[in-house]
Amino acid sequence: QLQASGGGVVQAGGSLRLSCAASGHTNNDYAMAWFRQAPGEERKFVAAISGSGGITNVADSVKGRFTISRGAKNTVYLQMNSLKPEDTAVYYCAANRRRIQVLDTTLADSWGQGTLVTVSS
Repeated sequence: QLQASGGGVVQAGGSLRLSCAASGHTNNDYAMAWFRQAPGEERKFVAAISGSGGITNVADSVKGRFTISRGAKNTVYLQMNSLKPEDTAVYYCAANRRRIQVLDTTLADSWGQGTLVTVSS
């Protein structure tokens, strides 16, 4: 089970940090990722991190503004800086227990419940 938190309302140019923690049987270091879904759009990749934390991938649309990192076992963070109104979406964390880098929705085998980020202009 994945539990995401940290969403909220922020003005353009502001920052937020999202957190996602995996609970239950978590002996392995899962590959984890963040996706987002704006109203009327499909869910899109934002950032991914390997089980070791040594490999990260970030979408071009957020590169230089968003950073993904790992905390304690199977906890992942998304630091979002210089937020723009177009970053408004529900953000979902995802994981792959086989440690396959989650670069696409089809590679996730579990999902969190989503946390809403609203950026006002």
